[in-house]
Amino acid sequence: MRLFKICSLLTSFLFLTGFVHLPAMLGPAITAATSGNLAKATAQLVFDKEFKKKTGKSSLGYITEEVSKNNEQNRINKDFKDLIEKRVKKVHQKLVDQNNEPKVIKDFKLLVEKRVQLTHEKLIRNKINQ
Repeated sequence: MRLFKICSLLTSFLFLTGFVHLPAMLGPAITAATSGNLAKATAQLVFDKEFKKKTGKSSLGYITEEVSKNNEQNRINKDFKDLIEKRVKKVHQKLVDQNNEPKVIKDFKLLVEKRVQLTHEKLIRNKINQ
């Protein structure tokens, strides 16, 4: 029972006072516990501290930030690509629809366009002559 009280006291001291930065110690502690290699755990702790000095961020935070930046850029590129593909499909469908119109409708359109142009020219000539 005495051991339980001591462990409880130390655990509460650890969590409530902020004496030790828990995430910084947790990684090397897990490495030491799983691999049994204290040198590897120490090297990891030293590396994390130096990395934080240089960048101001933990190694995990830095990697997370870079990955999120990369994901955001990929999402923007994907959205742009999707937009372009939709536009190309619409234009392609319009061209296909135009080419599939019956010949009579095409000829009629050409005739109407020619008639409008001739009428326009005639009106311009009449206006100049007046």
